[in-house]
Amino acid sequence: MTVEILDLGRRPYEEVWSLQKELVGARYAGRAPDTLVLVEHEHVVTLGRKTSPENLNLDLKVPVFQVERGGDATYHGPGQLVGYPIIKMTVPDVRNHVRKLEEVLIQTAGAFSIRAGRNGNQPGVWVEGKKLASIGVAVTNWVTYHGFALNVNTDLSYFGLIRPCGLDPDTITSMRELTGRPVEFQAVKQEVIGNFARVFDLDIAESASSRSETVQTHEKD
Repeated sequence: MTVEILDLGRRPYEEVWSLQKELVGARYAGRAPDTLVLVEHEHVVTLGRKTSPENLNLDLKVPVFQVERGGDATYHGPGQLVGYPIIKMTVPDVRNHVRKLEEVLIQTAGAFSIRAGRNGNQPGVWVEGKKLASIGVAVTNWVTYHGFALNVNTDLSYFGLIRPCGLDPDTITSMRELTGRPVEFQAVKQEVIGNFARVFDLDIAESASSRSETVQTHEKD
């Protein structure tokens, strides 16, 4: 089994959200392989299915989208690595999928001397009581989408716009904050790709020209 890596660089949230849904349909129909979309978003707040009104600042200065994933409100922005695995599950086990995503990010943090782990029944990746990465997924016809957000060099002040996942904004941390220095974004991305392939037991596929055309066509729409 293989997974294709689709590295989009920095893109607005709405564009990539729409692309995810196209890829889910293509994967279900067998027109596309399993794909890991990697992206760095412009400033945005997304609201999951469990978002509570008290976790929102009604005077938000960034775009806001209500989306299909589980979880509460969260923030995406520059310096944060976001991953959207579009995977057709052979065994319909969403909890196992989330645990695998956590493991990918725990191993990635470890490569930068950050000892991360899990925190009870709260999804995500944690370091000494602070949340380093958020996870929220959706599944359609057993094809996964949405995914994870790893704070690399993220400006954490933007989490003050909300109560992220119902937490105090000060609970959120980043690799930069934990190491005391900027972290090389591309190096983190490569660690995520390698760990994702190992944890999900997939081989990395070369990007096909047809897949590139899919993205280019989407950009023109």
